[in-house]
Amino acid sequence: MAKTSTFPGNSRDILQTNRASHKVQRSGADTFEITVQGHQLEVQRIHSCEPQGCGPQSSGPHAAELVFLHEGLGSISHWKNFPARVAAATGSPVVVYSRYGSGNSDLLEEPRPVTFMHDEALKALPELLAKLNLETPILIGHSDGASIALIYAGVHNRVRGLVLLAPHVFVEDLSIKSIAEAKVKFETTDLPEKLARHHRDAARTFWGWNNVWLHPDFRRWNIEEYLPRITCPILVIQGLDDKYGTMAQPEAIARQSGGPVELLRLVDCGHSAHRDQPEAVLERIAQFVSVHR
Repeated sequence: MAKTSTFPGNSRDILQTNRASHKVQRSGADTFEITVQGHQLEVQRIHSCEPQGCGPQSSGPHAAELVFLHEGLGSISHWKNFPARVAAATGSPVVVYSRYGSGNSDLLEEPRPVTFMHDEALKALPELLAKLNLETPILIGHSDGASIALIYAGVHNRVRGLVLLAPHVFVEDLSIKSIAEAKVKFETTDLPEKLARHHRDAARTFWGWNNVWLHPDFRRWNIEEYLPRITCPILVIQGLDDKYGTMAQPEAIARQSGGPVELLRLVDCGHSAHRDQPEAVLERIAQFVSVHR
């Protein structure tokens, strides 16, 4: 069951790769590597499927490209088939990529700094979009990926819209508690084996994420300053059973953003709405894209 409300604004080098067996190949999808900030990143481009078939020319001439930004422990394969379903539902081409240190991209070689999401939004993402010739995409971000999307949109006025699943704009006690619990699970359960399905080195990926979120300096992390600068439409999707963030996060976005914000609250839904309530999320994203493409 979903509840929806709308808030007005206040003012309102590429190589084919086959390095890991977990890579999902689909009809109508191209998977390749691209160098960003000196690191090789895995990228997948999913062409929308129209009656004439799947391919680079199957999308409408004015269809906005949808760029997916994964959560802290996410990757291309971790999204499973959701990006492909969004491409089919919207008729829009989709780009999915794994950030440095995640998935089949280059392994993390150093601890992540407290500024890692800013670095991704202000350095890595602009370079990636430029190399892919994407000028005005719709960004679809989950968790850390949603925060990266917000920072990017707060600096670059070149986004048609934002779809944010379980975004963070500041650090809550609930988030830290759950991330500390995830540390125990990684050390005592089969979580490493599960993550190894989606990452070249699950331990490096996990500790790169967990350590920075639990760093004392990270408690002061806050990106609310970017919100008034964002004038594009925003759709925020939040599960009411999310163990990593409360409704205070989307409410802050709705209250402070400079453009229109729609908020979709989902009951019986945790941190990953696209897994817990896939049909409701898919339908709402398709509606949003149809208006703002």
